Amino acid sequence: MNEELSNHLLGLQLPTDPRWVNIAQMNIEDILVDHAYCEQKAASSCISLIVLFPEKTEMVEMITPVVAEEWNHFERVLEQLKKRGMSFGQARKDEYVIQLQKVVKKGGSRDQQLVERLLMNALIEARSCERFKILSQNIQDQELKNFYYELMVSEAGHYKNFISLAKIYMPEEYVLSRWKEFLIEEANILKSLEVRGDRMH
Repeated sequence: MNEELSNHLLGLQLPTDPRWVNIAQMNIEDILVDHAYCEQKAASSCISLIVLFPEKTEMVEMITPVVAEEWNHFERVLEQLKKRGMSFGQARKDEYVIQLQKVVKKGGSRDQQLVERLLMNALIEARSCERFKILSQNIQDQELKNFYYELMVSEAGHYKNFISLAKIYMPEEYVLSRWKEFLIEEANILKSLEVRGDRMH
């Protein structure tokens, strides 16, 4: 295990239910399709940040290359589907993200609004990183094991980017306090959701 990517250091309060990877292994096509859409949405979310907060120079400079990375991941997931003769299906409702969006506080200053979005993105990246680690350690397909290990490292970098950016725009004490609240709410969300092996989250 890469200690740097442990749940403790990612901040996650609740580990993924161990049943998830067992179900996921039996639904690799569904997992890959859902994963592709996750990468597409991650790229879109970063673009939205740039469009909504163009005056935040440090954020624009740090997030712009992340857009390219996320889109590259999207293309690479499509390649994995194609290699296996699998189809890229329709997007599914992402109940995890829908619930997480309810944690985001509305109103406040522009900096507070930006930090809310940055922390939500950081949390999604952290959970994705954890799921990729689980897949890299447990699935039988060696090519996918290597693929998910590589993406795990990349997602961890994105998570750190979002957290460090949040600390630029609001005091660190505020960011860490709000981050803790996000983590607690995310754990509650996971407890409330059905364990499904056809979803990345």
